Amino acid sequence: MYDIIGDVHGQAGILKDLLKSMGYEKQDGFFSHQTRKAVFVGDFINRGPRIRDTVNLVRNMVDAGSALAILGNHELNAILFDLKDKSGKLFNKRLSKYRLPLNQTLEEFAPFPEEYRDHLKWMRTLPMFLELDGIRIVHACWRDENIALLKEHITEGRLKKSFLRKVSKNSSELSVAFWQTCKGIDFQLPKDLLVFDNKGQAHRSFRSKWWLNPQGMNFQELSFESRFDLPPYTIPPEVNGERKPYGVDDPIVFFGHYCLKNGDNILAPNICCLDSCISRDGKLTAYRWSGEKKLKFENIVK
Repeated sequence: MYDIIGDVHGQAGILKDLLKSMGYEKQDGFFSHQTRKAVFVGDFINRGPRIRDTVNLVRNMVDAGSALAILGNHELNAILFDLKDKSGKLFNKRLSKYRLPLNQTLEEFAPFPEEYRDHLKWMRTLPMFLELDGIRIVHACWRDENIALLKEHITEGRLKKSFLRKVSKNSSELSVAFWQTCKGIDFQLPKDLLVFDNKGQAHRSFRSKWWLNPQGMNFQELSFESRFDLPPYTIPPEVNGERKPYGVDDPIVFFGHYCLKNGDNILAPNICCLDSCISRDGKLTAYRWSGEKKLKFENIVK
């Protein structure tokens, strides 16, 4: 069965300890388990002290068949940051929003440029989501309509440059589906409401609980933020759209992305967030799934 592992963010040493605690052993240059397979939910680059080691560890496991991995928004940002047009020129201006999180990754790989480019090509062969034996794995948000649209456009087992150019340049339906899948659904605040985080930075949007229908909720109830608190103000009807909630009978879905430093990883009997905020002194978390239809708290490993 599967051991689903949350955002690693360059913490190769902690990842090795977690794998060993679950019975994985290193042989022939990669970790493996006799009866189980690891599944990484994305975001294995950036932030941590051993990014190159982490990428190689994850890739070696995937290439050997002892693990599966999907792309997180950090890997996708790295791919887009390096995307070139047909003439070999950078497709997008290297925006600071991509550059700043990538600085540490780029610095670690600076002495190994060919290796880094090879890793980026490999990342483009990874899926954005998985459906495995009745469970689902996605980096940030599972919406059936988004997944169906991505399936229509990702048909060759890799992210083609033409596809990446489409999703990086506009706000089309395909682009929205792409970014919601890897970054979740950000809820825009009304123009007269501004929220500040603990560093004094202002925010006009917040990460929302994508699995819920926001109608009738207040900002605090809908927020899935780790950086700042929202007030318990009723969301004005004119800015509060309706969306289909994730159903109680839908398959178990595992995801990362949201930096849950405090609180339970299991959010509903079939919804589990495995990002326990390792990048902010939290923990690396896994869920050991063995075929159960409802999640069990005792299967969480940290």
